[in-house]
Amino acid sequence: MGASHQVLIAIGGNQPFGGKPPEFLVQTAVSRLREAGFVVEAVSKTYRTPCFPKGAGPDYVNGAVRLTVAAEVSAQDVLSVLHQIEADNGRERIKRWGARTLDLDLVAYDDLILPDAATFHHWLDLPMEEQLRIAPEELILPHPRIQDRAFVLVPLADVAPDWHHPVLGQTVRSLLAALSDQDRAEVRELT
Repeated sequence: MGASHQVLIAIGGNQPFGGKPPEFLVQTAVSRLREAGFVVEAVSKTYRTPCFPKGAGPDYVNGAVRLTVAAEVSAQDVLSVLHQIEADNGRERIKRWGARTLDLDLVAYDDLILPDAATFHHWLDLPMEEQLRIAPEELILPHPRIQDRAFVLVPLADVAPDWHHPVLGQTVRSLLAALSDQDRAEVRELT
C-alpha cells in the first residue's frame, strides 16, 4: 500500500435496531468499515458506559478502531462513510447527545487540524451549556471533546495509546491519566 492516513474512530450506541442489541451493532460497524475498503489495524475491547449526559438514557456500549485509509481518501470521505453506516443501522439525528442505535465519531485523521486552529479552539473552549445547545456545521478535527471523555479515551488507549494530540500536545495515554479515577472507573469492560 502506498501513502496512507491513520484514522481513529470512536464507536458507541445504546439503542437496539432490527432486534439486535447495541453490542451487535458496534461489531457490525467494524465489519462495515472493512467492507468500505478501510484497513482495520486495531479494534478495542468493548465497554459499557453510563449514558452521556448522565441520566439521559440507557448505558452505552463503546469501542474504538484504528484504521488506515488510502492517500486519496479525505477526512470528509471517511465521515461520509461513517454517516452512511450509522443511517443503515437506524441512526436518526434528532437530538444532540440523544439516544442512538449507532454513533461513529471521526476522532482523528493523522494529525490534521480542521478546519483551522481558531475554529478548533472555539469548540474546545465552548461552555457545556452551549455544547448541549449547538453542534458544529463542519467537521472539527481532532474531535474537540476527546480529552474530556473516558468513554472515548479508554477504548482509544486500546488501539492508539501513543497517538499524539496535535493541539493539546499529549498522548491518549496521558489524556486518560489526567481524568479522575471515578471517570475512568465508569467505563467497564464487557465480558
